[in-house]
Amino acid sequence: MSGLRIPLDGAEGPDGAGTATAVNVLAPNPSPMTLDGTNTWIVGGADAVLVVDPGPHDEAHLRRVAERVDGRRVTAVLLTHGHADHSEGAGPLARLLGAPVRALDPRHRLGEEGLDDGDVVTAGDVEVRVVATPGHSFDSLCFWLPGDRAMLTGDTVLGRGTTMIAPDGDLGDYLRSLDRLRQGAELLEATALLPGHGPVLPDPAGVLNAYVVHRRMRLEQVREAIRRGARDAREIVEMMYADVDPSLWPAAEMSVAAQLDYLRTTF
Repeated sequence: MSGLRIPLDGAEGPDGAGTATAVNVLAPNPSPMTLDGTNTWIVGGADAVLVVDPGPHDEAHLRRVAERVDGRRVTAVLLTHGHADHSEGAGPLARLLGAPVRALDPRHRLGEEGLDDGDVVTAGDVEVRVVATPGHSFDSLCFWLPGDRAMLTGDTVLGRGTTMIAPDGDLGDYLRSLDRLRQGAELLEATALLPGHGPVLPDPAGVLNAYVVHRRMRLEQVREAIRRGARDAREIVEMMYADVDPSLWPAAEMSVAAQLDYLRTTF
């Protein structure tokens, strides 16, 4: 079993953190939605690597990623999903490094190969297994690193807080994805989740269980808001998120809209 890598400066932030075969290069795009910024993961060994989620098209960040690759062969650039804060820099970085871009959504690919559930991608002797986890977005993927017993989760699981359901996502899919990840974490004895934003999480089964509990709690809160007279997503957000920074309300409203859709189709 490989242990977690702690940032060299000892800071709590995610830059430089990871596992024996995965290290984070933090993109400089912090915000309430992206937390510290987008985590770009370099995965591999001494001779070859994969780059996961290059982040925004920020020239300084992409140069820094290339420097951390340090001359190793880049087998591919992989995307956990196509949202711009993860994918915008993929094309420019791939051209800089001479590598293809592989993603579930053909619109984000550079080259002929995509990604799908069950695929295995390698960089030297490091293996990455693709796990389809739709929900946050329709094209969300996670990447299991069996050698580290760690999962790269994109936006399916965050290092802090919880994930919103984007307009191209679906809550029913998301709940099924969480259940799949939770069962896998227990079965495979996972040791870490490596998220798309925020710090490394060392208790995968516990984190995923908490995510499921939180989602079920939010659904009950939506039901209660409706019973109290709320008529739409905005009114529900005003009730449920009264103590939350209003700058986060638009994201909350998207998630509440997804919850309403879920309730309408399941009851």
